[in-house]
Amino acid sequence: MINHHTHTLVNPTSGELAFKLYSFESIHHFDHIQRLNYYSLIWIKEGSGSATIDFNTYEYSSNYLFGFSPYQPFLFNSSGITKGIIIHFHSDFFCIHKHQKEVACNGILFNNIYQPPFVVINDEFNITLDWILKEMEKDIIENHIALNESILSYLKLFLINSTRLKNIQNPELPILAEEENFTIQKLKDYIELHFKTKHAPKDYAELLNITPKAIAKISKKYFNKTLSTLIYERIIIEAKRELYLTNKSIKEIALELGYDDEFYFSRFFKKQTNISPSIYRKTVGFNKAGS
Repeated sequence: MINHHTHTLVNPTSGELAFKLYSFESIHHFDHIQRLNYYSLIWIKEGSGSATIDFNTYEYSSNYLFGFSPYQPFLFNSSGITKGIIIHFHSDFFCIHKHQKEVACNGILFNNIYQPPFVVINDEFNITLDWILKEMEKDIIENHIALNESILSYLKLFLINSTRLKNIQNPELPILAEEENFTIQKLKDYIELHFKTKHAPKDYAELLNITPKAIAKISKKYFNKTLSTLIYERIIIEAKRELYLTNKSIKEIALELGYDDEFYFSRFFKKQTNISPSIYRKTVGFNKAGS
């Protein structure tokens, strides 16, 4: 059940959600797969349970902050009362790609294929983020002059502080030998360099001069994902960015990502995201990318 502390800004041109801030006392409304066409920050203030995100499951407890990109699938299963705060914002309202230099949350809070999609809020940042949310809510309630600009400023502050915290935290990862750590870093580097042209795990095994079986084992141990999943997720992130920011045709984007057949690429995109590239562009992309 969502309580009465709900604040929404609507895009006056499209009539669509631009920004929404609300608190909740139960997370049961997210107990089935969600695929929202805006960014979501879900801060679990109290409670525990599990979150299934991109087909991976993570345990959560109090003060976990989750970040979800448009159409990223997720659901929550709570083990009791779960209270928290949610921020939704559309790319019309704030485009994380266009503001990457000043906010730098893309690839950390959002679209991060190498780390879990959450950050644990410590006491210091809890105070800071709570203050930001209270000021944000106060401005909305008082209908502050230049409201959109004010909320944007607070949203940026929230994203900057959350990103900073995730950067300084050391996520709980398996203890790896030095050689494995080197291999992991090289694998990440190679994916970033070659994901547009090399789509098969065996390609990366050859680059690293190890067997496909060995690289599969390392990928599962470190990322809890298959190497194919990592590669596909990286391709989809780039495809979304191109659909999000440019007016390139789907055929052009497909070719840039190593797919000669745009229809095959569209089927691949839909299989990974449950939505076609054209619908993604229509609801999130180029014509929607605001300031």
